[in-house]
Amino acid sequence: MQTIWLGGAEWVAVLRIGIGLWWLESWRHKDKKEWFGGGGIGWAAGIAEKHRWPVVRKGFDTMVKPRPRLMAYVVAYAELALGLGLILGFLTPIALVGGLVLNLIYLVLMIHDWAEQGQNLMMALASLVAFFTWSWQTWSLDSALGILV
Repeated sequence: MQTIWLGGAEWVAVLRIGIGLWWLESWRHKDKKEWFGGGGIGWAAGIAEKHRWPVVRKGFDTMVKPRPRLMAYVVAYAELALGLGLILGFLTPIALVGGLVLNLIYLVLMIHDWAEQGQNLMMALASLVAFFTWSWQTWSLDSALGILV
């Protein structure tokens, strides 16, 4: 593979770190007081109750609605953990799969609003590329510690 400046392994490490920065920004820009006070889950509840797929409404009502505060913390701190894990390259395959799952959940929730889909589609695609190119082989704690390589 011919590349400019860096080799292929370094470029996919840059991609992995970029996805991590994206997740970290998702966590950072949240108004934590509003988010943990019910704003984020309340917004999602409004989307879920009007969803065209009954399974999404039922799943949200079963899993999220009874635990809005817990789910707000799960979402926010999952974003933080994903961001740090991908930036540092620690347990990278797990972080990539976890991020892909979060992106897919959001894609399904927002299926009717394609304007919202761009970021999640790009993050999902980048996560798949980072996963299947083993982006944790370079510039990562996984590589330095000799785990998951």
